[in-house]
Amino acid sequence: MNLTKMHLAPPRPKQTQSSSRLFTAIAAASAVAVLALTGCGAGKAEKASQTAVKVNREEITVHQINFVLQRQQGIKPEQAEAASKQILERLIDQELAVQKATELKLDRDPAVVQQIENAKREILARAYVDRIGETVVKPSAAELSEYYNAKPALFKDRRIFSLQELSIEAQPEQARQIRAKLQNSKSMAEFAEYLKAHDFRFTGNQAVRAAEQLPLAGLEAIAAMKDGDSAVTQTPTGLSVLFLVSSRLQPVAEPQARQAIEVFLSNQRKGELVQKDIKSLRTAAQIQYVGKFKEGVAELAQAQTMPPPTLPSTSSTNGLDASVISKGMGIKQ
Repeated sequence: MNLTKMHLAPPRPKQTQSSSRLFTAIAAASAVAVLALTGCGAGKAEKASQTAVKVNREEITVHQINFVLQRQQGIKPEQAEAASKQILERLIDQELAVQKATELKLDRDPAVVQQIENAKREILARAYVDRIGETVVKPSAAELSEYYNAKPALFKDRRIFSLQELSIEAQPEQARQIRAKLQNSKSMAEFAEYLKAHDFRFTGNQAVRAAEQLPLAGLEAIAAMKDGDSAVTQTPTGLSVLFLVSSRLQPVAEPQARQAIEVFLSNQRKGELVQKDIKSLRTAAQIQYVGKFKEGVAELAQAQTMPPPTLPSTSSTNGLDASVISKGMGIKQ
C-alpha cells in the first residue's frame, strides 16, 4: 500500500481581503523599485514607467515582476517590496541567459522548439481547464453535510495512524507460508526476523499518517483495524504487509471540515466536467489514426475515458488533499 501523501490540483485562489492587501503591496513595491531604478538626470525627475530595468537592449517590466510575485506563496504584504527586488534580480539573470541562448541560436534547435511548443500546448490546455472549472456550481450546505456523514473515518472517527509497511519479494507458492507466519507473529520485528532467517528479500518503511493522508480506497479497511493488526496485499512481485503499530482518535467537527470538503467536491466536479467536455469534443472531431496507430484502434478508443496527457488533473478519486484539509481544519502536520 502506498503511504505517499495524495495531492489534488489546488483551486484557483479567491480574492480575499488579505490577498487584496498583498496585491496592493505588490503594486506599491513595484512602483518603489521602478523609482529607485530610473533615477534622476540633470536635475530633472524622470517619470516612472512600467520598465523596471534594461538589460542590454531588452526591458524587464513591472508586469513581469508582478506576474512572478503574485504566484509566490506565503509572502506577507510587508515582505512584497523586498521580494520584488529579489525577483527582479532573478529576472535579470534569466534575461541574460535568454539573450545568450538566442545568440547561440538555441531557439532554433529542434529539441528546444519542441519543448516550447509542448509548453504552449500545456498552458493552453490548462487555461481551458480553468475556464471550464469556472462554470462549476459550488456544493450546497446539504451536500457538504452528506459527505461529512458518509465518511466517518475521515471526520467523526478520524484517527492518526502509526504504520509500518514491508514489501516482500516472494513466489506465489510461498505466500501461504508467509501469511501463516504473520498471523502467529507477536510483532513486526519478530516477523521481519523470520523473513531474514528464511532469506526473503524485503524493504520496509514506517510513517505516521492522518486519515486524510491515506488513499480513500484503503482508508475504510485501515480504519477497521485495531492496534497490532496487520493486512496483507498481493503484489506483482510478492506481498505487501501493513502493520498498524498504534493509533489515536482525533475527530474533526463538521464546521472545521466544511472548507476541505468544499474544495474536494468542487475539484471532483471540475474533473468530471472537463472529461465530459473532452468526450463531447472527441465525438464531434474527425480523428483518423495513421500507420501503426491504426492497429488496436478499439483499445485506443476505449482509452477516451482516461484523462488526456496534456490536461492537468483537477480531481482525484484517491483522497482529499492532506495539505488543504490540514489547513482548513487547523491541524498541524
